[in-house]
Amino acid sequence: MRFSKSLLVLCAAVLFSAAGQSFAADDDTGHPLAGMPLRSIGPALTTGRVADFAFLPGQWQKHYVAMASGNLWKTENNGVTWTPVFEHEGAYALGVVELDPASPSTVWVGTGENNSQRSVGYGDGVYKSMDGGKSWKNMGLKDSGHISTIRIHPEDSNVVWVAAQGPLWDSGGDRGLYKTTDGGENWERILFVDEDTGVNEFVAHPADPDVMVASSYQRRRHVWTLINGGPGSGIHKTTDGGKTWREVTQGVPEGDLGRIGLAMAPSAPNVLYAIIEADKEGKGVYRSTDFGESWEKRSDYMTTSPQYYNELYVDPNDADVLYSMDTFTHRSEDGGKTWSRVPLNSRHVDDHALWIDPANSDHLYIGGDGGVYESWDYGETWRHVGNLPTVQYYRATPDNDAPFYNVCAGTQDNLTQCGPSRTTYTDGITNADWWFVQFGDGFKAQIDPTDPNIIYAQYQYGGLARFDKVTGERLTITPQPGADENAYKWNWNAPLIISPHDPHRLYYGAQKLFRSDDRGESWTVISPDLSRGLDRNKLEVMGRVWSVDTIAKNMSTSIYGALIAVSESPLVEGLLYAGTDDGLIHVSSDGGENWSAVDSFRGVPDMSLIEDIIASRHDADVAYAVIDNHKRGDYTPYVLKTTDRGASWRLISSDLPPRGSAHTIAEDHVDPDLLFVGTEFGVFFSNDGGEAWSELTSLPTIAVRDLEIQRRETDLVVGTFGRGVYILD
Repeated sequence: MRFSKSLLVLCAAVLFSAAGQSFAADDDTGHPLAGMPLRSIGPALTTGRVADFAFLPGQWQKHYVAMASGNLWKTENNGVTWTPVFEHEGAYALGVVELDPASPSTVWVGTGENNSQRSVGYGDGVYKSMDGGKSWKNMGLKDSGHISTIRIHPEDSNVVWVAAQGPLWDSGGDRGLYKTTDGGENWERILFVDEDTGVNEFVAHPADPDVMVASSYQRRRHVWTLINGGPGSGIHKTTDGGKTWREVTQGVPEGDLGRIGLAMAPSAPNVLYAIIEADKEGKGVYRSTDFGESWEKRSDYMTTSPQYYNELYVDPNDADVLYSMDTFTHRSEDGGKTWSRVPLNSRHVDDHALWIDPANSDHLYIGGDGGVYESWDYGETWRHVGNLPTVQYYRATPDNDAPFYNVCAGTQDNLTQCGPSRTTYTDGITNADWWFVQFGDGFKAQIDPTDPNIIYAQYQYGGLARFDKVTGERLTITPQPGADENAYKWNWNAPLIISPHDPHRLYYGAQKLFRSDDRGESWTVISPDLSRGLDRNKLEVMGRVWSVDTIAKNMSTSIYGALIAVSESPLVEGLLYAGTDDGLIHVSSDGGENWSAVDSFRGVPDMSLIEDIIASRHDADVAYAVIDNHKRGDYTPYVLKTTDRGASWRLISSDLPPRGSAHTIAEDHVDPDLLFVGTEFGVFFSNDGGEAWSELTSLPTIAVRDLEIQRRETDLVVGTFGRGVYILD
């Protein structure tokens, strides 16, 4: 890259004077280039998933928006402008934000998204700010993984309760219901079920906060499965501040339960509602009129995916009006008996948070996968808040357009979007400069290097389309199985590349690798099944193999045994690398005629997901791989290098921070020793081939899912999962 030569020369004196000094990521002195600025190019036209709201009492124009994976944002003018106020803490994924009712400048944040979806980010506990978000202190529960509820005692700000779901991908950790009596300096766990069960939500009676009702939540997700319930899930009640608890069974469905959402009616505090995931007969919405002592089933209504929703809100002015967050949010006006959809009217689906104005129940704020929306007419019409640059990108790719190149990036549930890297307008890049290529969840777009008008864009589970920007033609080109074949196993995020030797040649991976030499008009299978061929239903989860009728088993999970990463050497045509979700790296030196596999890597747990592979542009024998094992509770970054065309691999990531899974890697096209790695919490670079790593500190704490170098401009393009696209010029 240009900066790798010119800026390194400019900094030669500094580097020389620091000879022999380690530039490790945690070195207090820092690398002299670590602070180089990255610029955001947005966009803000669809924003991203919202986790929670917090509105100042009596001043609703002033509020906070907690993004599921985009940090915390504050407005003082009803969204005309926003300030990010949680930029450089130990987590970017949030589950809850809560204001102290006695002192609204005291803000509590629970980190880790409070859902169990495939793309959730993990946190590092509870944070507290006493100056409206200007500064923060981590108050503990660092191994809680995912915080779902925070409540503050109405008469004593030092008393705070926190519901911790606990780590999603592993047992143990800080899970359960916790209480502090000294403002967060110390915590006592007052409700604990078992090592696999946390607490999802709880309510405290406003007349006596020692009377509480809590829902426990057993769940586990791995690469191959989701189990969203078990014997640990249930409803519990205490009348002595948590000293003793008893499980409530009267009116509650029997058997294993899943996720249970709880809500209290502010206008009638003894009225509670629960949405309970259970078997076909038991699932539904329940009501209690005696603060959780007994329950009555009101309806069979259930959200489309409880692991992603199952959150209720009760109108503060009417105990019979309640809302259920869902793919299409539903509202009941008769205490949960009947339900109807809240109108969309150009609003995005998949909702997760709601605020109802206590002074005007027609005034609503809703937050979901598409960002923040406001309504003044009971949800009939909505205004989208289109200035939060918090899009969640899985992958991002620059093209070769002129005079300015574009970036095409695939989003979480917000299409494949393309926008310019810069413009000639004085107001810079705006939402109007972006366009959509493909609908649905998007992943790794690829652009013809000889014609930037031809874009290949994906959608979930292997969907693939070729888009012509000039004509507007969109042609579906997904490889289809033959009459004697089973359906192909596509990962949610299937690997797609254009051959560096032929712009008409595509490689696309299911459990087999496909090649097209005519831009997707036809496909040839060039490999056998490259996975381990495991039956995921025979793998143990939480210490045992679960039956087929387990709550939500394998829901919202890719079929196991598929390719995740594919690369072809730019130097040797037909030298191919392929990585699987079950921990194999395959290499073919003859265009797919023959394959060899490596199934174990020193220092890396077996069967870890191979997330990214790139073949070197400088040495045909060199390639790099990134391995991610966070879905087994292992947050270590694993970055590997081979110097013998994949026959053996060694770790080059020992100098990276130990907590923060690695997702992607890029090699500079000028300097072979200059490497970039995107991790769960930022971008790191190495000037010595991976021996020492330093963080690019100008980026906020955010997951970096993709890195690409636009070689003509020598720019580093950074695709983040929650803060859009950044560019290092």
